[in-house]
Amino acid sequence: MRSARRHSRLARAKTKASGKSERDMALIDEAAAVRDNAYAPYSAFRVGAAVRAGSGAVFTGVNVENAAYPEGTCAEAGAIAAMVAAGETAIAEVAVIADCPDPVAPCGGCRQKIAEFAGPDVVVTMGTVAGARAQLTVRDMLPGAFAKSSMDKA
Repeated sequence: MRSARRHSRLARAKTKASGKSERDMALIDEAAAVRDNAYAPYSAFRVGAAVRAGSGAVFTGVNVENAAYPEGTCAEAGAIAAMVAAGETAIAEVAVIADCPDPVAPCGGCRQKIAEFAGPDVVVTMGTVAGARAQLTVRDMLPGAFAKSSMDKA
């Protein structure tokens, strides 16, 4: 319990220092906390992701590499799969973090996966373990997203 209180105070302190809302910081913190669990024996590039569902529940994921390289899974895809497995189908917010020079952006496939469950104004926070942050909306991150309506017959 003491550790949880300490973590909570630390998160609030970081929130005040950065000017970000406690809710925003909590999601990027969730992604950072799970990042160390990534399975990345080939690239050593560990990524953590967290999605907040419409209900407010948070789901996390990590990248999982495979010796057959294309068979790996991205962190964002893992978080989305966990959300859907729990019966949720709406993303309210996304955070992704890695140890890299600039805030890590979701790959093209993950941008499309996010767009499947998130509205165009949903914010995606991208970060580095060093503390750099960037934010984009789904609309800005994936203009012209392929959607269910794309399959409507004329």
